[in-house]
Amino acid sequence: MQNRHFSSALGDFIKSRRYRLQPEKAGIKPFLGRRRTPGLRREEVAYLANVSVTYYTWLEQGRETNPSPEVLAQISQALQLDGDEQKHLFNLANLDPVRHHLTPKPEQPDTVLLQNLVDQLRYPSYIANELADVIVWNRGAELVIADFGHLPANERNMGTLLFLDPEYPKRLVNWEDYARYMTALIRASFDFYKENPMYMERFEHLKRNSKDFIRLWELHEIRQKRSAVPVQYRFPDGLELAFTIHCATAIDNDPGLHWCFMVPVPGTGTEERLATLLTQDAEPSSQA
Repeated sequence: MQNRHFSSALGDFIKSRRYRLQPEKAGIKPFLGRRRTPGLRREEVAYLANVSVTYYTWLEQGRETNPSPEVLAQISQALQLDGDEQKHLFNLANLDPVRHHLTPKPEQPDTVLLQNLVDQLRYPSYIANELADVIVWNRGAELVIADFGHLPANERNMGTLLFLDPEYPKRLVNWEDYARYMTALIRASFDFYKENPMYMERFEHLKRNSKDFIRLWELHEIRQKRSAVPVQYRFPDGLELAFTIHCATAIDNDPGLHWCFMVPVPGTGTEERLATLLTQDAEPSSQA
């Protein structure tokens, strides 16, 4: 039998979802009187998941170390987890130090190769690592997202840009929704990377310096990377651009690298405006 390893992260996660779910929504008629537990009681989740109260309690406390896929599926259903949250639960139950921390990977990414990849696209495009540090980017990304080439290396980070840069949020029309999505992504990957000192340095920096990040972090939301995440920009001159962000993972066989490219939303005029922006940007160099 495969041995599964996980820390109290799984217990903390299902506890937070138990607290979130109200008895009425779970189909449980609450007893008269005041409930001291926010959300469901442990015995109520155990009943809904068809497991013993003792077994469920051990899961929350981190004392049960080998939950079966069937049990996880039953608990997912009992707690009404969405698709992203259910995947996160299964990921936590299968944490394996050898698989997630000791997998051989290149010492340094091949930035020449990666730069050639992003330069193939007209659309804004960049490749980032597991820390959300932007490693390479194309000219479209510089014009739309940020002038990465003029930023100090330690500030070429999407989390830093989103929460700590004073100008970037002013351009991002749907900042709240996108920041909420990004925070949920960080929470989903947190238990996989929390042993990485550089990852924790970035994380603590956000917590110390961004009240918005703390506010969104405390929502305990979980999201997985997916395609077609909307972003909309409005520039000081009134130019508006609407994109969906698409991501490919494990670039060049490195599980920590992901390639993001921003595709114009059809019917918004973004395709034409982006083409004009890129043409105007190229004119001075072409005349030189």
